[in-house]
Amino acid sequence: METESKADLYRKLPAVDELLRRPALQAVVAQEGPIAVADAARTVLESLRREINDGRLASNSVDLALSGLDQAVERQVRVALGYSLHNVINATGVILHTNLGRAPLSASAFDHIRQTACGYSNLELDIAAGARGRRDVHVDRLFRKLLSNETEASAQITTIVVNNNAAAVLLALNSLADGGEVVVSRGELVEIGGSFRIPEVMAKSNAQLREVGTTNRTRIKDYEQAINEKTRLLLRVHRSNFQITGFTAQPDIAELVNLGRRRNIPLMEDLGSGALFDLRSVGISGESSVLDSLRAGVDVVSYSGDKLLGGPQAGIISGRPDLVSRMRSNSLFRALRVDKLTYAALEATLMAYVKGDHDAIPALHMMRLSKEEIGKRAETIARQLGVSNLAIEVVDGDSVLGGGAAPSATLPTRLLSLAHKAHSADELCARLRASDPPIIGRVEEGRVLLDLRTVFLEQDELVIYTLQQIAAS
Repeated sequence: METESKADLYRKLPAVDELLRRPALQAVVAQEGPIAVADAARTVLESLRREINDGRLASNSVDLALSGLDQAVERQVRVALGYSLHNVINATGVILHTNLGRAPLSASAFDHIRQTACGYSNLELDIAAGARGRRDVHVDRLFRKLLSNETEASAQITTIVVNNNAAAVLLALNSLADGGEVVVSRGELVEIGGSFRIPEVMAKSNAQLREVGTTNRTRIKDYEQAINEKTRLLLRVHRSNFQITGFTAQPDIAELVNLGRRRNIPLMEDLGSGALFDLRSVGISGESSVLDSLRAGVDVVSYSGDKLLGGPQAGIISGRPDLVSRMRSNSLFRALRVDKLTYAALEATLMAYVKGDHDAIPALHMMRLSKEEIGKRAETIARQLGVSNLAIEVVDGDSVLGGGAAPSATLPTRLLSLAHKAHSADELCARLRASDPPIIGRVEEGRVLLDLRTVFLEQDELVIYTLQQIAAS
C-alpha cells in the first residue's frame, strides 16, 4: 500500500513540457529562454520526487507544493541564472583582503576597461606606423615616468606585465637562471597564498635553489661563499605575511647589490606587494618601494598589481632592459601575458600616479583616511540606529594593509562594536553576511566589529539599513 501511495503521488507531478506551457511561466520562458526554464523545472520536480521517496511529503503536502510549483520554478530560474561573483561590503578593516578581491579598482580604471572592452583597440597596433606594435608600450611608458629619477640607470628601467607575481617570479627565474643556481636565504623561503611556496615556484622554473644562512640569520658572506660557476642569480624575497624578530640578521640591499656587481651576477628582488608611493606618508615604515629598490641598484624587481599598487591582478617586472628583454623573448612570456582589460585598468591606475592623484585609487585613499574621519562616520551611524535590540558602541581599533604587505603595521581607526540581545556574535556576523549585499565584518571578544575604513562612503546608508533590519528582527 505504501508503494502504491508513493506511485499515486508521483503521478500528480506534471511533466516538464506541461509546466513550460503554463501561462504563469510564459513570461519567464520569454525572458530567460525555454532551456533555462526547463532545467529549473527538472530541478524542482526532482526535489519533490526525492521528498516523496523519503516520506517527507504526504498527500496533502504534495497538493500544497503543487499549488506553488510555478513560483518554485521561477525562483529556481533566478538562482540558476544569478551571478556567483558579486559585490560585498568589506567592513573587516583589511584593505587588501585576498578573499574579497584585494584592491578595488578606481572609477577611471573601470571607465577605461569599458571603453576598451566594448569595441576594438590598438592593443598591438602601432597606429602611426600602420604596423603591428607591442602591448607593453601602453604601460611601460608610464612606468618609465614613475620609476625614472635622479640617476641615469633608473631612467633606463623597462617593465613588462604578466598575470600575477608568482608568474613574474617564474618567468624571471626561468629566463635568467634556467639550469643554473639561484642563491636565496633560508629565512626568505616563504609560502604565499593558496599554499604555493617559493621553492616550488623556483623548481618549476628549472632553476636550482641554493639555500644559504639559517631561518633567522643570514649574512653577506653566506651568499658569497655559495657563489660558484653554476650561480646565475642572487634572489631577495619579501617575507610576505610574517616577520622574524629577536636574534636576527639579514644583509642590507646595498651589500647584495655590491656583491652582485663584483661577481657580475644579477640581483633580483621579489617585493611581493610592491608600493609605487612612500608608505611613510601614512605612518608605515620599513617597507621599501619599487623605486627604493631600483635606486639602490637592484637589477630586477617583481611585484603585484592588485596590492599596494592598487590596480588589477598582474605580475609586474621592472629592471635592466637587457634582463627584461630576455624575459620578454621567453616563450613563457606569451603564455603568461595579460589581456587588454588588464592593460586598460593598469594604464588608468598608473595615470593617477603620474598625475599625483593618489586619492583616486581606492586602496590608497583608504590608507590615507584619518582615525578622526572614520570616527565621525561611525558616530553618525551609531546615532541613526538609536536604542534597540542592537547594542552599539564606537571604540578604538586598528586596520591593517593585508595582501602580504607590512605584516606588523597597523593604521589607527574607530570601530563600530555590535552586540545583539537575541543573537551571538557569530550569529550576528552570519546575519550580516546573509544581507544584500553581504556585509563582512569580524568577531572579537564576543562582539562584531565593523571598520568603516574599508567601507565606501556611499555604502554607509546600506550598512545603516541592514543594521536597522537586524535590530528590528
